[in-house]
Amino acid sequence: MDIKIIPYRSEHRADFKQLNLEWLDHFNLTESHDLMILDDPEGEVIDKGGYIFMAEVGGKIVGSAGLMKEHQGVYELIKMAVTESYRGKGIARLLIERCLYQAREIGAQKVTLFSNHQLQTAISLYAKYGFQHTEVVNAPMETADVRMELIL
Repeated sequence: MDIKIIPYRSEHRADFKQLNLEWLDHFNLTESHDLMILDDPEGEVIDKGGYIFMAEVGGKIVGSAGLMKEHQGVYELIKMAVTESYRGKGIARLLIERCLYQAREIGAQKVTLFSNHQLQTAISLYAKYGFQHTEVVNAPMETADVRMELIL
């Protein structure tokens, strides 16, 4: 399987939203903060100094992940998603590696993330990449009961 990780383009907006709503709705986690980003990824993420990457297989978009700038040197890993039929194929690993590579390229010192305890597969993946659990503070979503960070 030829998996490509490509930069987000505006024509990916519908796929980006659908991929993320697929898992958010499944776990009953969709909130207004999510919709704000999913409805305007350019304005909420990219135009503010962040990045979004898409996973493509055979011309089909099957995953996403992004880095949202919190402040100088600190980025939040956001909207990591892989559509159900493509899970277990290493796509999430490629997405997280691309995001961490980007964070290092731009000189970020820290990457944070918020998650929910239901998402054990994702939380385990983050831990494999060195993310450490920290106190949940300033969570942008009510359902965010897990916070992790990685010092680069």
